[in-house]
Amino acid sequence: MENTLNVAGNIVDVVAGRIFKGTVEITGGKITRIVETAVEEEQYILPGLIDAHIHIESSMLIPSEFARLAVVHGTVGTVSDPHEIANVLGVPGVLFMIRNGSKVPFKFCFGAPSCVPATTFETAGATLGIEEVRELLSLKEIGYLSEMMNVPGVLYEDPEVMKKLELARAAGKPVDGHAPGVRGTDAAKYFNAGILTDHECFTLEEAREKIGYGMKILIREGSAAKNFEALSPLIDESPESVMLCSDDRHPDDLVKGHLDRIVKRALEKGHDPIRVLRSCTLNPIIHYGLKAGLLQHGDPADFILVSNLHDFKVKATYIDGKKVAENGQSLIERVIETPFNHFSTTKIGPADLKVVAETESIRVMKALDGQLITLSEIIPSKVDHGEVVSDPDHDVLKLVVKNRYGDTPVAVGFITGFGLKKGALASCVAHDSHNIVAVGCDDQSITTAINLLVEAKGGISAVDGDNVQILPLPFAGIMSGDNGSDVASQYEMLDSVAKEMGCTLGAPYMTLSFMALLVIPELKLSDKGLFDGNTFSFTSLFQKK
Repeated sequence: MENTLNVAGNIVDVVAGRIFKGTVEITGGKITRIVETAVEEEQYILPGLIDAHIHIESSMLIPSEFARLAVVHGTVGTVSDPHEIANVLGVPGVLFMIRNGSKVPFKFCFGAPSCVPATTFETAGATLGIEEVRELLSLKEIGYLSEMMNVPGVLYEDPEVMKKLELARAAGKPVDGHAPGVRGTDAAKYFNAGILTDHECFTLEEAREKIGYGMKILIREGSAAKNFEALSPLIDESPESVMLCSDDRHPDDLVKGHLDRIVKRALEKGHDPIRVLRSCTLNPIIHYGLKAGLLQHGDPADFILVSNLHDFKVKATYIDGKKVAENGQSLIERVIETPFNHFSTTKIGPADLKVVAETESIRVMKALDGQLITLSEIIPSKVDHGEVVSDPDHDVLKLVVKNRYGDTPVAVGFITGFGLKKGALASCVAHDSHNIVAVGCDDQSITTAINLLVEAKGGISAVDGDNVQILPLPFAGIMSGDNGSDVASQYEMLDSVAKEMGCTLGAPYMTLSFMALLVIPELKLSDKGLFDGNTFSFTSLFQKK
């Protein structure tokens, strides 16, 4: 006999756009009947939440551990771009994500990464060309072509880019976009190439313009990039054209909350509850053709219970009729996996970081808290014995990127905005190629922080004199298979150490991880050198007269 379950309360019907009292009857994991009737229960029953764009790897957890934490907050599925592991391990990395995710009750929808490597101006661990993308798009587990970051390739109709877009159309699978700051005729041409979404808008005007061209706007609120405040008016202005996403969420944030926190903020701002909930249920399910339920007759029983629509506290989460979380506790069992990686480089010394002064001024990257974009500034350099060095007193620190896939000279630049007063931070979570990126106040500390990651073959580290800390990430050098809560605790400890060292950023490691992301302007650093995101070319550290 099939398992049956009846759940009573205030039923939120995001399809019909109404809330009514009644009972949901479930048999064999499917909703078999919805009865509108008076009930005593005051709880609310609504479809499970869907994150419309996220890189699971940025949680530093393998998919099964991510799911164990996410369901606690009412998330039942994600539209997941495995771009990060693809840059390290190629197709085998994507297949690992699919296999591991299939071992837990969670609605993962993975994409075929479209831009691996993201650019030719950095060293990556793999390449996904036309044939690799064709192979991935043929899989039933692959639901879409992931964010097309190669905007110039689209605008100038690069043959390989056009072929990848054509393959997605032939497979009947949507294409995600990535076009920060692209406006006017360029934005129109980008959309007309068949690219349907953008999660990189950081002004309301840009988002409105793109909606006018027919694009769906994903309102992002992650650990580093936070665009909710700027874009939230779209929820009521263009309710059918918006979805909610986190893009990148670090483990300590994931423990505290996921889309539930964004929903609560939207409700507190007075946005219409049905429209808010549609942006993270109905809209992504329709757009991506997800096999997640919408609390309709015959649907998979994917739903959550919340006490009310004010504090939006998730009481329980169900996937296919099975309770997977209750009262803040995950009920999904752990999955044990064997790590695999691609890491081949050796330790360095302080002498490898020396920068001989050529001029009195240097081009410095300015990090912005809560943003992926940076600014470029020309400032006087601090010179010691003919070498440009970190200047913590003026918040100008040395930034280093080391190729993790081979032994090549390190790239050195300078950055402001971190606020470190001592020590150094390093990370192998460094979008998109995941080389080692480090920032610090002195060469010895930077060297030590980098070498800790070389020894562990991936992770994040902090060095403050004798206080040396590391969180190893043995899966591709960017994820852990350990208990997600334990990883979150370790990460939180490292985050605290960074702030004790003077870092003023809300999410130091998340911000650091984007300082090598060349496709986001204005100034970034790859393992091959300083890169101008506006001209899409390398530039000099030194300001020439």
